[in-house]
Formats: sequence, structure tokens, C-alpha cells
Amino acid sequence: MSVTAEKTGPGTRAERAPGPPAPAKRRTPSLGQRIWRERWAYTFIIPGALFFLVFSYVPMLGNVVAFQDYTPFRGFDGSPFVGFYNFQQIFYDPEILTALRNTLIIAFLQLAFAFPAPIALALLLHSLLSEKVKRLVQTIVYLPNFLSWVIVISVWQQVVGGGGLVAGIMDGFGMPGFDLMTDSDSFKFLVVAQNIWKDAGWGTIIFFAAIAGIPTERYEAAAIDGASGWQRTWHITLPALVPVATLLLILNIGSILTVGFEQLLLQQPMVGADAAQVLDTFVYFRGVLGGQWGIATAAGLLKGVIGTILVLAANKFAKRLGGEGIF
Repeated sequence: MSVTAEKTGPGTRAERAPGPPAPAKRRTPSLGQRIWRERWAYTFIIPGALFFLVFSYVPMLGNVVAFQDYTPFRGFDGSPFVGFYNFQQIFYDPEILTALRNTLIIAFLQLAFAFPAPIALALLLHSLLSEKVKRLVQTIVYLPNFLSWVIVISVWQQVVGGGGLVAGIMDGFGMPGFDLMTDSDSFKFLVVAQNIWKDAGWGTIIFFAAIAGIPTERYEAAAIDGASGWQRTWHITLPALVPVATLLLILNIGSILTVGFEQLLLQQPMVGADAAQVLDTFVYFRGVLGGQWGIATAAGLLKGVIGTILVLAANKFAKRLGGEGIF
């Protein structure tokens, strides 16, 4: 019955039929209850959290060495506090200026050539009609990612070194000797080429997965409208890769001052410190081998601060351009 009120006369109050009871307010579970409810999910998170805690966050406490005249024998408590003296020494050290210059040049070359290489390779694989050829090429270019830098440099030494394959072929034709591995002038380009050969396959998988997520209906509709292969790539494929490329670019900019410690350390004896000394190798030689822990830690801390600033700036710039950024 929908009748809820009835008049009995002038001045008489209307009587309403009782409605349904108000729903009970749900009680919000506490933090402890939510953690207990999702305890199995947190159990799987614990190993990864412990890894970053032990190997990333706890070692950050050692940055106090950058403000001390530190020696391992005196320890943190016994080493005198020197303020920003170690940072001042950095800017007057010609060796670190050389390392910084080499780091920036190699980083710029990697952003210009090594970063677009996986995108170009992914587009090339996407254009192949044969699935067997596509999988074969993808497997071949991905295999070097499993090799250590010791093996990679040994392979390149056997190909473009003084006694390598290219030098042997040129010698057979009576041409002068060839040794790219000891040429300090072209060493930075050699480093970038090694990075492309080793890591382009891994990046291709990431971009190829993004391409696979594009609906085929878009390509079919574009083909019906008369779009060529290049037009479909420009207007459909490349816009779909922009979010992934933006994310990877921001991360690469954050690590722009980290250009490969092991790769450069192994090749430095062949080309000299003037060509192969970077910030990471400077920290190793000056701190671990030289015992100047304060200056080495200050250089590493300064590199981390610059990397953080670059990540924040790149993320903000990406958002201003209409992208999503990483946070």
C-alpha cells in the first residue's frame, strides 16, 4: 500500500506509515584487519621488499662517508666530519672532469642511437609477413642479452680487433692493419654499437608486446581507406608506442650518468683512461683501489642527486606534453 497519510480533521497531524529501516552503516576494517585479510599477497611481496631494503635502502646510509674523511680502520664514528670538502675537491679534480665529459658524451650517443634501435627493430619485425622469419630474427637478436660483458667484448675482439676477422680479410687484400678495439677516437661509438648489439633484442620484446596489443581492426580499416604501409605505421603503430617509449625514456634519463661500469672497465686498458674513464670507473679506481673513500662517495652521491633531478624534470615535461609520466 502506498497511502502513507490520512487527514482526520482541521489541525490534526498526519500520520505516516513506517518506512523500511535505514541500512546499517558498514564498519571500515582497520589497517591490521586489511593486512591480515590480504596476508598471502603480502607474503609474496616480502622477498622483493627485503631485496630492495637490504641492497638499496640500507646502503644509502653509507652516503655519510661523503661528508667525512673516512677510513675503514676508524669507521663511521671515528672518521672526522669535513662537511662539503669532498664535494669541493671534485670540482677541482681534472680526472673527474674528464670522467664527467666522457660520461655525458656516451650517454648522449646512447640516447640518440641505442634508445631508438629497439623501436626500429620492432617496427621492422612487425612489417615481416612470415611468422617463422619474424620469430627467428627475434630469437637471434635476443640471444646476446644472455651473454656477459666479458664474452661480448671477447666476441668483438675476435671480429674487429687487431687479429680479428675484419683485420684478416683486409690483410688478405693487402690493406693496412685494422684494430677498432684500440682506437680511442672511435671508442665511444664502439661502446654504443656494443650496447645496441647486446640489448636491442630485449627492448624489442617490450615494444613488440605493445604492438601486439593494437587491435587489428584499425589496420584493416586503414587499409580499406587506402592507407599505405608507411601511413599505417605512422598513424597507428607509432602512437601506440608513445606511452611505453615515454616511460623507458624517463627511466633512461634518470640513469643517464650510468653508462656501463663493467663494459668500460674491461676496455679501459686498451684505449686509455682519457677515452674510457667515466664516473663509475672513477669511483672504483679512486675509492676502492685508491682509498679516497670520501671523494668517491661524494661523486657517487652527486651522480644520484643529478639523476633524481633529471627524472623529476623529464616526468614533469612529459606531463606537460600530454603524456602520463611514471608518477
